[in-house]
Amino acid sequence: MATEQETPAAATPSEGDQAAESTTSGSSGGGLKAWLPLIVTIVAMPALAYATTVFLLLPKMKKAVAAATATTTNGTVAVASATETPAAADKPAPAPKAAEGKAKGGEKGKEGEAGNAGWKEAGVKTASDGKITVPLNKILVNLSGTMGSRYLLTSLTLAGDRQDFPDLILNNQAQLVDLASGVLSAKSIADLEKPEARTVIRSELETVFNNALGGGTVKDVYFTEFAIQ
Repeated sequence: MATEQETPAAATPSEGDQAAESTTSGSSGGGLKAWLPLIVTIVAMPALAYATTVFLLLPKMKKAVAAATATTTNGTVAVASATETPAAADKPAPAPKAAEGKAKGGEKGKEGEAGNAGWKEAGVKTASDGKITVPLNKILVNLSGTMGSRYLLTSLTLAGDRQDFPDLILNNQAQLVDLASGVLSAKSIADLEKPEARTVIRSELETVFNNALGGGTVKDVYFTEFAIQ
């Protein structure tokens, strides 16, 4: 009988145990509830940060970059326009070419003036028919068949219509005088006494001169002095 009465007592928890269980359960439940907001915050923060970055910060950054790009472009265009405006105002654009043309024209003019000055000293003139005349140096030759006792003194003037005719004659004057001397020294007294003597000699001189300078360079040969001694 004593044993049967002790068994229920041993199986039934004591009031102290029940109180301890209640305290442990309460402590566990209360601790979890206290940490719950922090856990939720930790879990939610990455998602909130991602959402803030994607939906708020990135659009603002894109707008800022677009605005900065537009400002830079507009500023560049404005600067370019401001730079071009004075250039447009300073036109006409052909002015540099015109200035260059004037400079070249001035150089040619100076060369022409220098050439004209040299030509005038050499006796270059323009005839009434538009031909340019250039005198040669006097030519003195012994006549053929006279054993050096008779000679011919001549002065020649050559005429042509080329713009560079004076330079051609003056630059080749020694050669032309030598050619003329060869033609004249081959003449005898009898040749020179013929009525057509000057015409024949003139034709021969034109031929040798044009062979040296180029066909058609010398149009006429004038005798300004023709004396037999």
